[in-house]
Formats: sequence, C-alpha cells, structure tokens
Amino acid sequence: MTALHELSVAELSKALRTRTLSSVELTRALLARIVQHQQGLNAFISVLHDAALAEAERADARLLAGEAGALIGVPIAHKDIYCTSGQKTTCGSRMLADFVSPYDATVVERLRAAGVVTLGKTNMDEFAMGSSNETSYYGPVRNPWDLTRVPGGSSGGSAAAVAARLTPAATATDTGGSIRQPAALCGVTGLKPTYGRVSRFGMIAFASSLDQGGLLTRTAEDSALLLAAMAGFDERDSTSVELPVPDYSATLEQPLKGLKIGLVKEFFDSGLDGENEQRIRAALEVLREQGTTLKEVSLPNLPLSVPTYYVVAPAECSSNLARFDGVRYGYRCDNPRDLLDLYQRSRGEGFGAEVKRRIMTGTYVLSAGYYDAYYLKAQRVRALISADFARAFHEVDVLIGPTTPTPAFELGAKTGDPVTMYLNDIYTIGANLAGLPAISVPCGFVQGLPVGLQIIGAHFAEPKLFNVAHRYQQETDWHRRAPPGFA
Repeated sequence: MTALHELSVAELSKALRTRTLSSVELTRALLARIVQHQQGLNAFISVLHDAALAEAERADARLLAGEAGALIGVPIAHKDIYCTSGQKTTCGSRMLADFVSPYDATVVERLRAAGVVTLGKTNMDEFAMGSSNETSYYGPVRNPWDLTRVPGGSSGGSAAAVAARLTPAATATDTGGSIRQPAALCGVTGLKPTYGRVSRFGMIAFASSLDQGGLLTRTAEDSALLLAAMAGFDERDSTSVELPVPDYSATLEQPLKGLKIGLVKEFFDSGLDGENEQRIRAALEVLREQGTTLKEVSLPNLPLSVPTYYVVAPAECSSNLARFDGVRYGYRCDNPRDLLDLYQRSRGEGFGAEVKRRIMTGTYVLSAGYYDAYYLKAQRVRALISADFARAFHEVDVLIGPTTPTPAFELGAKTGDPVTMYLNDIYTIGANLAGLPAISVPCGFVQGLPVGLQIIGAHFAEPKLFNVAHRYQQETDWHRRAPPGFA
C-alpha cells in the first residue's frame, strides 16, 4: 500500500471523497513528518498544528455532509509571503517577525473556501529577494536531495517541503523565476501563471509588475486542480485580469500530435551545463515521439533580461518597501533618539543585506539624473523582450528549454558574489518581464541532483502548458522520484 505522504493531490482528493481516508488522519501524518524533518531541512517558518487539525475536522464534516469539492480536506502549505488571518506572516524577514495578519490574502481565502487544510507557512528568501533561500532571517533551507546544497529561491521552503513529501503541494510566488528555479533544483513541478491570472491582494509586494502567485506540486495534474481554485478576477487587485477561469483539468489528456515546440536558441548557450543540456534533449525526444515538431526560434533580446530585471525589480522594491519605517507596523528599533534615528535604525536592523542591496540599487536608478539612463531604458528593453516572445508564438505553440543552467549548488558557494547568484535566473526572468505563464517539470538527474525542463506559453495558455507537462509526465517517472531518506 502506498504511504499517505507519497500520494499526489489528485490521489488524495479521490481517497478523501470516497471516505477511504479522513482529512484528520492525513493531516496528523503530515504534521508528524514536518516535525520529524524540520530541523534538517528548515523548510517551515511556522507549523500550524492546532489550526490545521481544526480545519481538517471541518473538512471531514463537509465531506460527510456530501460535499464533493476536489480540494476539500487536502493539506497544503503557504509560502510565508501570503497574509493569513490570525497567523504570523513574516516574509522571511526580521522586519515582519512579529506581524500577525488581520486578513487573508485572496489566494489563501479562495483555497480555504475550497476546503484545503493549511499545515504551515514555508521558509523563503527575505521579501522574496534571492535565488538560493539563503537570505531568510530564519536561516537557509536545505535541498532534500543533498542537505549541503541550496533548494533554490525565493520559494525554496515550499519546493523543499513538496520534494521531501512533507506536503503534497504549496503556494509560492515568482518574480524572476522564484517558483520554477526551486522546482527544478528540488525535482518538483512549479507553475508561474500569466501575470494577472492570480490575485496579488494580500501577497506582500516585492516588484509589483513582476510578482505572480503560483504553485509547487508533484505533478502538472495537481497544479491544474489547485490553480482552478486560486485563479480569477479580484476587484481588490488593480492588476487582476477579468477573464473566465477555464477547467484546467479538461484538456490534460489531449494528444500532442501536431504541437509545434520552439527551442529557444538563446537558452542553449555556453552557460548551460553540458549534462543539463543532455537531459533537456532527452526530454524533447519524449515529446517528439508523441507527434510534436521541433523548431529553433530566436529571442534576440533575451540575453538582456538579467540586467533589465535587476534595474526594474530593485526600483519597484525600493518603492514597495518604503512603508517599513518603524512607524506604522513591523520592526521598530529600541529607544530612538529622534525620527531620523528611528527610520535609520529600524530599517538598518530590520532588513537583511540582500534587501538593503536591492533597495539601494532601486533608489539609485530612480534618482534624478539616472531615471532616464537606467529605469526608462530598462523598460524599453523589456518591451523588446515581450515583442520577441510575441513573434515566437506566431510560429510555435510553446517554447521549451532548461529551467536553470546547472543543478543545485552548494550552500554558501555564491553568497559572496551577487552577480553570479543573479545569473541563476537567466532562463526564467524573460517570462516574468513579458508576463507569460511557464512551468518547470523534472526531467532527469545530474550526479544525483534533479534537472528541470521549462515550458513557456503565450498569455493565458496555462491549459496548453498543463497538457504538455502532463503528457510528458505520463511517459516518464522523474516526478515520482523521492529524495533518499524522504520516501
């Protein structure tokens, strides 16, 4: 018999609805696993034992009363960037270490209404700024495939928790690759939806024009189930798109014959690890055997995505984080001499080094005399990158390539060199700049470490991404592999 922690969201949903399993039984089992492995992984910032069991009891009552929602009673975890009513929401920062949210983020609210059980809040890079989950005030998360290596960031806690079978799914956010990159490094499925598809209300802002809520799961099928509950228009979010939410599960099984796949020339560059490339090429053969056609396409401005992102994102974070000043809420220094001292020490003590670096960079590029030279120019390049993607989707249905240049690197290996760290997002940033949906799925291993295949679609093409990813996962078992010691 398959252990409870090995079951996917879809499998758990079936077991719960047929009453062969209770939500309380499942929640107890997963909470016990979290306690067992938390010290080694540091994947959670808070574990909501009592609240989770209370939610599980309510879910069982709903199921007993005949409700048939697909997610009723299914336990998940939330990245600690989503406000949760009555619970701490720290954003991985000392600045919000004691902040208890008075309301739920829309994502939390909608999933709660769908009947999910919240196991806890997952660890993350501070204010989602990082590619390795080493900037968290609560310490680094460790990769369950090798505890000496990073899980990726900023959603590393969510990715590690799903990979280690502590939760079947977790919410996450993606500003420049923060869902897909940890998904690749931890061997799970990571979805970044189209910008505006999922409400950002109650999701603490980093870079407002780039941030997008999404999911880390075992399978594309699981992501489709959860996105259906999360997505949709929200009048509280001015960037939310007013479009109907399709049944994402309806087209999962559609044959791929005739699908046109674009291979992004710029993804297969000198920075791509040779063994990573071999795994990507092997995955493409699996898709070719299902009747797809492959065509090389070029996105000539894509190599400019990293410098563009690291002008736009810090500029927006500089603006968004100005609210944390020691006056209204958040960390406040002790015994300030005057107002200026209050501001300086509260921000200096409350923010970590990476957050300060990005605030300073953003303030600089927005300052008088530099706005046109940096920020305005970056926005123009961003438009060129978006146009490259638009042209490509006139020729092909989806774009495919690697998610990351290499497998997971060792903890501490890149913390002293911010530019090298930033280059880990070189294949993921483009989709954020253009607001496109993208998904990363496991496609093999290099020296025992997972490798991710990235699939990018046109705006609101999530059904097509799920279809391609699901059909690939039906032909492979990489997504079913568990890290040694966590099976």
